[in-house]
Amino acid sequence: MVNSYDPATAPELSPRSRALLERRQRVLGPGYRLFYANPVEVVRGERAHLFDADGNDYLDAYNNVPSVGHCHPVVTEALSRQAATVNTNTRYLTEGVVAYAEDLLSTFESTFEHVTFTSTGSEANDLAYRIARHETGREGIIVTRNAYHGLTARVAEFSPSLGVGSPLGPHVRLVDAPDESLVDGDLGAHFAAEVRAAIDDLTRHGYGLAAMYADTIFSSDGIFADPPGFLAAAVAAVHAAGGLFIADEVQPGFTRLGSSWWGYQRHGIEPDMVTLGKPMGNGMPIAAVVQREAIGEKFGRDMRYFNTFGGNSVSIAAAHAVLTTIRDERLLESVRVVGEVLKEGITSLTRDNPRVISVRGAGLFIGVEVCKQGLGGRSLPDAELASRYVNELRERRVLISASGPEGNVLKVRPPLCFDTADADRFLTAFESVEHLLRD
Repeated sequence: MVNSYDPATAPELSPRSRALLERRQRVLGPGYRLFYANPVEVVRGERAHLFDADGNDYLDAYNNVPSVGHCHPVVTEALSRQAATVNTNTRYLTEGVVAYAEDLLSTFESTFEHVTFTSTGSEANDLAYRIARHETGREGIIVTRNAYHGLTARVAEFSPSLGVGSPLGPHVRLVDAPDESLVDGDLGAHFAAEVRAAIDDLTRHGYGLAAMYADTIFSSDGIFADPPGFLAAAVAAVHAAGGLFIADEVQPGFTRLGSSWWGYQRHGIEPDMVTLGKPMGNGMPIAAVVQREAIGEKFGRDMRYFNTFGGNSVSIAAAHAVLTTIRDERLLESVRVVGEVLKEGITSLTRDNPRVISVRGAGLFIGVEVCKQGLGGRSLPDAELASRYVNELRERRVLISASGPEGNVLKVRPPLCFDTADADRFLTAFESVEHLLRD
């Protein structure tokens, strides 16, 4: 992690933070990471704001899990009421899970007929792969070169962003991220050609194609949204080979891209399955696989699926409250408007900065690629500069992160309730950092 805490280079912490960090390291061990050179202790959240133990207000421009805002009163009331009533699983008849499934499916095209609930996005992607293998009788998977789809043993095999310590499966093929700046000609045709080559290689090695997964904003690859529609030719190639296309909407879904409910809809494509996760319950553990038409019928008949906590009553209540809030607060329109303000503001502030080579994204999902000049004037990824942006913004109490295979793409992805006042505060802090890092 580019922006993770490193005790060797970190500034002096307050006595309180130092004591808490020592206790944390003692009981949690080395596997966990903290954000920022100077970690933030969080004690409270509200909308797009987090507060530390001293009452300092941090603008959250990173967390998509509290999708409609930290501690949203509609969500907290719904889950509290349900927790005080009953919390059980999907092996009992309950109105809540059926009503929510009906409402969730109403945000998709009519060809989507079924939803299966899990607890995490990793479980959802694991289940989608099981369904794809059973449906096609094949094993092969195609993902982008720095994709992240989850942490289960199976899904980690096709999550290359986990690094060399998590080896890819032999049935996995990688294609380059759809970076328009690196393609001479039609991006969609170029991307589809890479997908077809990967399909041919899987076939040659006896795996065949079960599915291609794509996070439709390509968040781990560095955030690529444009031009809308470039995915269509690749999806057609997958279907022509008898494979399934799985849209991983954990990050781009729930109106985040400002044009529709789901990121894949910007591309005018028809996934066979859609996987959902983190933002679905505003922080409560709930995820899902949404299946088109007859996909999954054979799997359900032959294998079935049950998840003790997937679709539990309390998480379902929270998730239904999220849908209600997105509609009632007209967040789709707000995301579009505020996202344009943010993107245009960042573009304006960095227009004359040769180290910022791209500001891209859609809605409230923006990437800012920073580079340095290499030999022959070639632009090279600059993770150190990205880290400086992230940590200087943190010192101004604005929280973002970084993305991309080289960690050089600033990742701006706030809760959906981020408003114009929040955007103004963000841009003021960003302008201050721009001036500092140019000097």
